[in-house]
Amino acid sequence: MVKQAVFAVPGDLATPTGGYGYARRIIAELGTLGWRIEVLDLGGGFPWPTAGARAIAAERLALLPPGRAIVVDGLAFGVLPEAAEVLRQSHGLIALVHHPLALESGLNAAQAASLRTSERAALAGARHVITSSASTGRLLVSDYGVAPERLSVVAPGTDLVRAQRNGRAGAVAVALLAVGAVVPRKGYDLLVAALAKLKHLPWRLDIAGDGGRSPATFAQLKADIARFGLADRVTLRGAVSADELASLYQSADLFVLPSRYEGYGMAYTEAIVHGLPVVGTTAGAIPETVPAAAGVLVPPDDSEALAMVLRRLIENPRERERLAAGARAARFPSWKEQSALFARVLEHLTPGCAA
Repeated sequence: MVKQAVFAVPGDLATPTGGYGYARRIIAELGTLGWRIEVLDLGGGFPWPTAGARAIAAERLALLPPGRAIVVDGLAFGVLPEAAEVLRQSHGLIALVHHPLALESGLNAAQAASLRTSERAALAGARHVITSSASTGRLLVSDYGVAPERLSVVAPGTDLVRAQRNGRAGAVAVALLAVGAVVPRKGYDLLVAALAKLKHLPWRLDIAGDGGRSPATFAQLKADIARFGLADRVTLRGAVSADELASLYQSADLFVLPSRYEGYGMAYTEAIVHGLPVVGTTAGAIPETVPAAAGVLVPPDDSEALAMVLRRLIENPRERERLAAGARAARFPSWKEQSALFARVLEHLTPGCAA
């Protein structure tokens, strides 16, 4: 029997975010395991689709052949509870949850409550739930009513090929790198505010991340950089190619991303795989993602603590090298291994496909 499944995603699968990147790699690896994967575009506007967009997404899902395993990205799944209830009866419906929608930064109380209610109802309609970290898994069980037997944790993989880093012994400025879309949750406002306190130290910062996801946040970031007089030290790279990102990792001395929440945090592991010491926060799954020997974590939304850690690491190359050694020693599972775990869930929900 041909092993077939559908990945339903909101918008373009090539969108440069960790969640879409996870889906792209899992899909590619499933192909090497003999799976035929169809990618279904559910349309844009999620997680706040119009009524028309919601109806179109539900219709596209309903047209899929009965019995087919369908993996629906959580950005859309959480606001499609009615569609989930219908599909549960006829398909192997899997919700892929990177982090609960209500935990996105920048929401008001009413928006967060609406998303939480909707996602909880949608998850009740899933045959199975896959999430990218044990931390998020525990949250889905405790707060969203997901039974442990309906839940699997499949963390992102890594390519396990460590870049050969160029020597920077003669460099004057410490090269800082932040990677991630410019949205409130990533905490770029905190990073710029912290670095504004360290203008007397030698550093430069590259930010590689899509500025179009939240135009207001991107505009405010540019305004903050100008207000603090950092325009000649902070470079906004925008969304970059894989080759450009690899080059940025190779030329950096320190990775820093003060996220307010992460369901996993693929950018942290990518930095560590490239041998970079990491500065992050204690929010969400980050403490599970970043080995203690490879990074320093500060409380979220604490620019003072962030500034103190950055000052210490900018001033102390030996401390950076100690953490870099911890990064080089860290080990993460491969995409091949993680895709095999993902495949087991698909096989369980698609009788006969493992034959």
